[in-house]
Amino acid sequence: MKKTYLFPFASLLIIASLASCSKSGKSDKTGLAYNKQEYGGFQVNNKFKRGPGPGLVEIEGGVFVMSGSAINVPGEELSNYNHKRETTVSSFYMDETEVSNTNWLEYLYWIRSNFPTDYEYYYNELPDTLVWRRPLSYNEPYVDNYLRHPAYQDYPVVGVTWEQASRYCEWRTDRVNELLLRDRGYMTSFKDKNNPAGTATAGAATASTSPKEPFNTVLYQNNQYDDKGKRAMKDLSPGATATAAPGTTGAATKPTRNVRLEDGILKQPYRLPTEAEWEYAALGLIGNTEYENISENKIYPWNGLGLSSAKKKTRGLILANFKRTKGDYMGVGGSLNDKGGLTVPVRSYLPNDFGLYNMAGNVNEWVADVYRSKTFEAADAFNPYRGNFYQDKKMADASTGKLEVDKYNHAVMTPAVSARKQTWAEKQAAAAKTGQPAVDSLGNPLATNTYADQRGYRDKASELYGETTLITDKSRVYKGGSWDDQAIWLNPATRRFLQQDESTADIGFRCAMTMLGASEIRSFGKPQFKPKTQKAFNSRSR
Repeated sequence: MKKTYLFPFASLLIIASLASCSKSGKSDKTGLAYNKQEYGGFQVNNKFKRGPGPGLVEIEGGVFVMSGSAINVPGEELSNYNHKRETTVSSFYMDETEVSNTNWLEYLYWIRSNFPTDYEYYYNELPDTLVWRRPLSYNEPYVDNYLRHPAYQDYPVVGVTWEQASRYCEWRTDRVNELLLRDRGYMTSFKDKNNPAGTATAGAATASTSPKEPFNTVLYQNNQYDDKGKRAMKDLSPGATATAAPGTTGAATKPTRNVRLEDGILKQPYRLPTEAEWEYAALGLIGNTEYENISENKIYPWNGLGLSSAKKKTRGLILANFKRTKGDYMGVGGSLNDKGGLTVPVRSYLPNDFGLYNMAGNVNEWVADVYRSKTFEAADAFNPYRGNFYQDKKMADASTGKLEVDKYNHAVMTPAVSARKQTWAEKQAAAAKTGQPAVDSLGNPLATNTYADQRGYRDKASELYGETTLITDKSRVYKGGSWDDQAIWLNPATRRFLQQDESTADIGFRCAMTMLGASEIRSFGKPQFKPKTQKAFNSRSR
């Protein structure tokens, strides 16, 4: 039985309304009122509504068998698949489509606009268009045109390394959060910020007073970006002082502050999906699920064993962009089948049951994980991932909490010094011995960085690179199959690897985002336990 994963929009409004009404404006443990200056000014968002950032769709997580869609063919290389294991993935958000050439050109344009003389920065983010060159093919037109010509503007960007894709995710996070803050009035609007000095609207910062450094989410949350808009958050703490509105000489207004994480307004960072998330999303088994029963498994992001449509109007059309045989890239002239000699637009073919396009074919996609052939024999069963490298934000001034920044206005990160929260004494000892590792309560030095996946400990792959293996700590997984692959690679369980600083003409990417809060995305119409309403506390009656 096939179910479409769609729900009426009205139900979302009802759920959001019920969720917001169910939360009290008082502490259930102290009785003190929230959001009241006279009670201390502790602020709580009672009307939080979560939702995806631009371009993302909701993926409700759950249990599935990692590599459960693998096809065991006699004589086939088994390392193409993961070790089969029951795995649970948290709910998350994922890009509806692959990142396109236009999306990447927007990134390049922003770099050129904000750092016009930093040619190295711009050059480092240019995709390698030379990936189209092959000794015995005439692909030179794609070298010159594929990235920039409008004929390919909606096609997936290729020639990007894993490292470039990760940096794009960071950049996208800051642009999305800046847009939210400026459009909602928490910061100066783009219109007022970009107006010539002296023409900004009343009560808004002028171009000369607004910070000139590019917006950075981490630094903004650390109060290192001072730009308050006309609807800036009220600061209810008793010690807060009122100041005049930026760019004005009028009377002082009520105290304001930057948006905090606790306000629930800023989006979580965009990032590359983990391998488990990507495979789970590609399968889209939710469309075949009812009451925890999966009626039909899949070997592709669509149902059935075939590669072509069975519907009357599209019968026989290939369902993804791939290479049918070693020399057949798009079918016969006059009746093209998948209609793509190379890549195709990112919204081609039908989306899977999560609403994701091209989760098989078109381009392979980078995922976050470091590659090891047997990762999932030992990986955690909940949100498995290999590649953790823990870092801390580097402090510039411990007395003020100010973070150190680089020339691009990013917080400087350093390897984590401890796998646990240090005591205050340990932190002071580490600060007193600059360059020396912190020590624990017994005087033993703490590790300078922490790995959760045993890289550099039991794994000796890097030491044997070039002798018995081509795998290192920089080998990253990519999945999905491409325009240059045959059907075997369209199975979501398949996996390959490439060094994170290398790129090809058949690897692109899409972003993901962590979903916070309840795992269930839509509870409307589903059985629920209803908790009793808490009795209100009245301090005057005691």
